Amino acid sequence: MAYIEGFLIPVPSANKAAYTDMAERAAAIFKKHGVTSVVECWGADVPDGKVTSFPMAVKLKPDETVVFSWMVWPSRAVRDAGFQSAMEEFEATGFQASHLFDGQRMVFGGFESILEA
Repeated sequence: MAYIEGFLIPVPSANKAAYTDMAERAAAIFKKHGVTSVVECWGADVPDGKVTSFPMAVKLKPDETVVFSWMVWPSRAVRDAGFQSAMEEFEATGFQASHLFDGQRMVFGGFESILEA
């Protein structure tokens, strides 16, 4: 089954267009290296929680929006090889995204699929 990498990212709301442009360019590179699908979602109804929530997870500031995104890889093995080669391409081309959001507050992880319906 597929291997999923998921992300929560606090993005300044004013950077929506620039973030979208960066995400499109990054998706093209990741697809060259094995990703089958990239989904980027701009928060529209993301409530604060009392114990935990998406905004709390990224320490969201008032002028920011939570972005929820994921990439689908065919397998963990394809991800491990493809991610490394994608990072090399980002570095070789001078691709930068760090100016668009605070990466220290990004939450991310890899997940093995257990159900696809």
